Amino acid sequence: MTHLPPIDAARLPAGVRARHVDNGNGLRMHVLEAGFEEPDRPCILLLHGFPELAFSWRRILLPLAAAGYRVVAPDQRGYGRTSGWDGDYDGDVDSFRFLNLVRDALGLVAALGYRHVDAVIGHDFGSPVAGCCALIRPDVFRSVVMMSAPFAGPADLPLAGDAAQPGGQAEAVDLHAALAALDPPRKHYQWYYSTREADADMRNCPQGLQAFLRAYFHVKSADWPFNRPRPLHDWSAAELARMPTYYIMNLDEDMAQTVAPQMPTAAQIDACDWMSDTELAVYAEAFARNGFQGGLQWYRCATGGRNSRDLELFAGRRIEVPAGFIAGAADWGTFQRPGDLERMRDIMCTDYRGTRIVAGAGHWVQQERPREVCASLLAFLDTGRLD
Repeated sequence: MTHLPPIDAARLPAGVRARHVDNGNGLRMHVLEAGFEEPDRPCILLLHGFPELAFSWRRILLPLAAAGYRVVAPDQRGYGRTSGWDGDYDGDVDSFRFLNLVRDALGLVAALGYRHVDAVIGHDFGSPVAGCCALIRPDVFRSVVMMSAPFAGPADLPLAGDAAQPGGQAEAVDLHAALAALDPPRKHYQWYYSTREADADMRNCPQGLQAFLRAYFHVKSADWPFNRPRPLHDWSAAELARMPTYYIMNLDEDMAQTVAPQMPTAAQIDACDWMSDTELAVYAEAFARNGFQGGLQWYRCATGGRNSRDLELFAGRRIEVPAGFIAGAADWGTFQRPGDLERMRDIMCTDYRGTRIVAGAGHWVQQERPREVCASLLAFLDTGRLD
């Protein structure tokens, strides 16, 4: 893999720098950071999701640094200008397991010269990684905020006579058959993302990569008026099919085809103050260069059971550091796995400090409503409360 230079400073807010850091786990990590002028500041680590980059935190870095923190956001394994990962579908999938992603974060913290960070904050797929960091190394990751994807933690080991855990492998097979039997037939996006075809479907889509990303970001945001999320009752085909097709897809469509009809108009794009065409180009260039497979390997570790098997080692353990959850009011991600929000809040986190639902935001909450997110994060860091 080619070693790329850091992102051009002209594409970043003044006061944010980009550089590379060897994390000691095989990665040359590309990081954005603010508050670096004073190396003794307490540190905060920000972990992005899919299909995102460290750049996704561009509106969060400086406000947190202004409060006295050194704030660091890496391109995670499989993304952006970080190198040292295997992006081949037939390559080293195991390196994208949660335990190794925690090792990536741990190595980065040490490489920055810290023995611990005051908080690890994760969005989307970065949320369960942040949760695993706090679960596995609470001495290093002293608090955690999960965003847009609740982290229910490891399933409890079944005792003799227990029913199967929701979402297990056998149940997943039955779910796919049930989804395909619906009218119209459907499929779950995470299992689609685990197919060999998904990368090329998006990377080489007919509308072009930047248009695909524009539609994808739009349809999962509060700008798309049909995002009206609500809790689902159970992990069944009928309930999951209540979600939009970017979650429970039409069986015969790929993701580029799914979002294409929702492409915003030119006027809507001009009015989008949280994602300009210049900012969107940063994502388009990154995924045109690398493809999506690095990020899609994370889904393969989830759907193939690699993560759940690893997390069995921690069955029965809880996140004991202060924890909270932030999501947009128009984000279906909060409810995509029925019961996860409640399990995270009531069982998994023994020191839960609140849930913050941000009005006017969808899935990309820290990009759509950065002021509100920053205010909540600073309240959490200062008073220990999100709500």
